[in-house]
Amino acid sequence: MAQAHTQISAYISVESKDLVERYVRARGVKKGFLIESALLHHLQALEELPADVIIPPRLVVSRESGEAILEQLEKPA
Repeated sequence: MAQAHTQISAYISVESKDLVERYVRARGVKKGFLIESALLHHLQALEELPADVIIPPRLVVSRESGEAILEQLEKPA
């Protein structure tokens, strides 16, 4: 029995789109398959892992915090 499918729409960064395009060309998979697999994998991890071990893909910091981080990276102890 075939699975029912539905279409969703989402805006992604140009960089993410380029990564998807390169991956599907290199591996010969369809974009829909890649996106659904990645989404299911991510959602399963969010359900199964404790919240304190999940690291967000992007961190938003204030300018002051960013400068402090940069300073520590440039001059490690």
